[in-house]
Amino acid sequence: MKKEELEKELKETKKELQKTKKALNFEKVKEALTWKNVGYAILMAAWVFTVCIVTQIALSYLMLWIIGRANFKTPLWTTIYAALVYVVSGIIIIFVPKLIKKKWKTSREELGLTGLPTYTDMGISVLGFVATIIISNIVTSFLQALHLINASQAQDVGYDNLANPSDRIIAFLALVVFAPIAEEIIFRGWLYGKTRKKYGVTLAIIVTSVCFGALHFQWNVGITVGIMSVIMCIERELTGTIYAGILTHMIKNGVAFWLLYVLM
Repeated sequence: MKKEELEKELKETKKELQKTKKALNFEKVKEALTWKNVGYAILMAAWVFTVCIVTQIALSYLMLWIIGRANFKTPLWTTIYAALVYVVSGIIIIFVPKLIKKKWKTSREELGLTGLPTYTDMGISVLGFVATIIISNIVTSFLQALHLINASQAQDVGYDNLANPSDRIIAFLALVVFAPIAEEIIFRGWLYGKTRKKYGVTLAIIVTSVCFGALHFQWNVGITVGIMSVIMCIERELTGTIYAGILTHMIKNGVAFWLLYVLM
């Protein structure tokens, strides 16, 4: 067989392999998006959603009973409350399933906490933040033009009045440091990691991002953080960990904190 014929045959083989690869990927997506898998994935998201809501309600009543309404609204106690919600929710979500069935044990790989953050994580996190701002602004502007949402509605982050520098430091630690770490471990860590392992990337991204957006209870905020969640899930796929997502989340919250409590 001549060299030209061999090269032609090789090219045709490569084309067929690419077509097969695309077909297999498509079949994987179709296989994952069955009613059964979607149902199970929704149950996993419902578990996270329910634990977070019930924990918030239970701890708020407990703290109101212990310290009173006046103290509950101070930056220090608001931060303590938020920290307790994240810690208790995370412990229940991650460790309770293991107590029910040993095979439901969660590994560090599933949580996306293997290794340490890298320079690649840092670079991708900045790109993720920029992508979040651009895409979310386009989407929310479009929806506002259709009168479906109020894009200017302020988000209630729990800190109404930061009168002095110490209050700002406490709020900064809560909103810009602790919240991104805790939320990424729960959502892009546990929920995404578990759902991806069982039902594939596409379904995991959808379920994780819808659940994360819904928990913010505001259309404009939910859409923005839902888009951010999609981007942070992609970041996890690119890096294999949640570190880039944590950094993107920190940048986003840090900019919001600066706009709300430093410039104002």
